[in-house]
Amino acid sequence: MNSTNASSTSGNSSTRKPIITVHCARRVEPAGAIAAARSVALTTLHGVAKVAAPVRAAAQESPLALKRRARRMNRELAGMYPDAHCELDFTNALELSVATILSAQCTDRRVNEVTPRVFARYRTAEDYAGASRAELEELVRPTGFYRNKTTSLIKLGQALVERFDGEVPRTLAELVTLPGFGRKTANVVLGNAFGVPGLTVDTHFGRLVRRWGWTPETDPVKVEHAVAELIEKPEWTDFSHRTIWHGRRVCHSRRPACGACGIAGLCPSYGIGPTDPDEAARLVKSTEQMLASR
Repeated sequence: MNSTNASSTSGNSSTRKPIITVHCARRVEPAGAIAAARSVALTTLHGVAKVAAPVRAAAQESPLALKRRARRMNRELAGMYPDAHCELDFTNALELSVATILSAQCTDRRVNEVTPRVFARYRTAEDYAGASRAELEELVRPTGFYRNKTTSLIKLGQALVERFDGEVPRTLAELVTLPGFGRKTANVVLGNAFGVPGLTVDTHFGRLVRRWGWTPETDPVKVEHAVAELIEKPEWTDFSHRTIWHGRRVCHSRRPACGACGIAGLCPSYGIGPTDPDEAARLVKSTEQMLASR
């Protein structure tokens, strides 16, 4: 993540100055991904572009070989996505908590369109705790499932006031007790608001680590634990961003751009998508394309 992840709490003053400044909606071109679509992991032999041969089946790897491959893939992803970051806009832990709850079954772009008005109206946990349900529902309606989300936000505010003096707690054990929080939301807040390493297992993350042969698990908690054994803890938050970016831009659920993937030579699933470099390159999505299509 490019932005500085300074520790922050929700604050109790409407005139507080933001402690964290994260410009998550930056439209930065994923230079590594676009470069990969044209050259990375591609070699030219007799005028025909080819991707380096993929690794042998993950089932044949020793635990040590798997860990080495996983860490090498993370290093390659770091080069491909040096600007990978949280794509939700926020200035403190409370705002990120709210934005993450609103992001369920909703695009980050839509959430970022809604949250400025929400954050302007509700600045503290006390504000959410005492919110008018009708007013809050109307504000968050564009994110979908607005009644359930409104309930979560009001109960979140109440829980923070009653149990944590209006502040967002800084431990996983405490965060997962909050309304609207699961391990995914807790790890998002820990990693991006407090600088505490966390693995964010969303649909992209789970899909990719299974394709990479890191784990066959589908349960998010089991996926998280499996990946935690492979990737160094200080890398967890940034690795999550890189993986999610790669899933959104290159390794799509239906037609992954295998022939334009910068880590194809390390992936046992190479070939499940188009391997022709030109065809695959057309599938790679830039940040601008992603925003325009949402």
